[in-house]
Amino acid sequence: MTSKNVDAVVIGAGPNGLAAAITLQLAGISVLVIERNEKVGGGLRTAELTLPGFKHDVCSAVHPLAIASPFFKKLPLSDYGLEFIQPTISAAHPFDDGKAVTLERSLIDTADSLGHDRDAYLNLMSPTVGNWDELIKDILSPLKMPGHPIELLRFGLTALRSAQDVSGKFTTQKARGLWAGMAAHSIQPFQKLTTSAAAMVLLAAGHKGGWPIAKGGSQSIADALAGHFIALGGKIETGIEIKSLADIPPTKVVLFDLTPRQILNIAGEDLSAFYKWQLNRYQSGSGVFKIDWALSEPAPFTAPACKSAGTIHLGNSFEEISLSEEQVSKGIYPAKPFVLFTQPSVFDCSRAPVSKHTAWAYCHVPFGSTIDMTAQIENQVERFAPGFKEVILAKSTMNTLQLEQYNPNYIGGDINGGAFDITQLFSRPALRFSPYRTSSRKFYICSSSTPPGGGVHGMCGYYAAKRALKDIFGLQAIAI
Repeated sequence: MTSKNVDAVVIGAGPNGLAAAITLQLAGISVLVIERNEKVGGGLRTAELTLPGFKHDVCSAVHPLAIASPFFKKLPLSDYGLEFIQPTISAAHPFDDGKAVTLERSLIDTADSLGHDRDAYLNLMSPTVGNWDELIKDILSPLKMPGHPIELLRFGLTALRSAQDVSGKFTTQKARGLWAGMAAHSIQPFQKLTTSAAAMVLLAAGHKGGWPIAKGGSQSIADALAGHFIALGGKIETGIEIKSLADIPPTKVVLFDLTPRQILNIAGEDLSAFYKWQLNRYQSGSGVFKIDWALSEPAPFTAPACKSAGTIHLGNSFEEISLSEEQVSKGIYPAKPFVLFTQPSVFDCSRAPVSKHTAWAYCHVPFGSTIDMTAQIENQVERFAPGFKEVILAKSTMNTLQLEQYNPNYIGGDINGGAFDITQLFSRPALRFSPYRTSSRKFYICSSSTPPGGGVHGMCGYYAAKRALKDIFGLQAIAI
């Protein structure tokens, strides 16, 4: 490790850690990023998990919030090789009758496909889509005076409600199924408050910017962020695990792209008793079980739309998906889990050998589960794509503990950095004037365990760095 003093040290090179480092470096602060793995990325890594030549996204794969991120839009990431690919259809949701509902870039086209629920969908989504460019800056931010309070209030009146409640606006199977698939990204029972927020944000993001994938794999996003940071004069050291404060070189401020549990292990001795009590009370959410496949051909979905969709939600009806999410929250393993499925090689030929394909999927499982859900997931895919099992060449699976071993931020398989319920929406990881400050003036948290939470957008890192710049250095961060 370098012995030269730097102004700031960032622990963890995920999208938020890199965003924090870039924000500091842009303000003229010398920054060192330390990463335990040999590659930067956190949840943004791509590897040959099955067979040679098959590139799989190890964690995140589809990036509606990356392309929507106000911070990422300020960066010249394309100069470092980042290219987003837009699937023909952002997302599809097949049903047992062989048909599917789709999330199209066009708000009107999506609404028109919903039949009797056309006007209900437009009434729900038009205000958010119409004000998206202003709203996204307030949505992806900590609790503060909003830039557009009236628009945010209108959004919040629906977003803070339960998905179960808002589903009452729809009467058709199509609209209710589409809504359920979006709401399931909250990884909570649909009766919980705020589960509508995930659905509304993802739907609006799809209409405004699409649900793109990164050419070559999600690692490309991390590599572009790292490339820009290094070009600004920043330094990155990989393959170094920080286990205690003694492992951190002398510096004026430390930003942790880590969960509360890891921060307690590293810096607990320098934190107040009350703050440690707060961090110990922070709740993780449910986990995921993930599968990557090498395929001889694309999954043979019955619904034609699924063959052109970047993301596919498998779960049939609103009622079936709602039951699945409720069962997981109670520690029950659904026989028919909600499955999130994508096959990026259909749109990006660099992901697999010629005429071959890759696919990626996960289902939600109880926190810390080690149960193998391969059969349940593959049965769900086979249900909507008969013959899928016959095109599998190889597979790689990861349960919640394996995910955590790969990326320690995924405590118990929780990919959101903590449960995203009403009690932790604005106060993650602790109720404080600034969620990014710890009880130590020198330490800040910049991970997805802070607002606005999970997703590849870098906004947690940006706002943490903005706070540190003002507190420690009396400087302003780049405006977004």
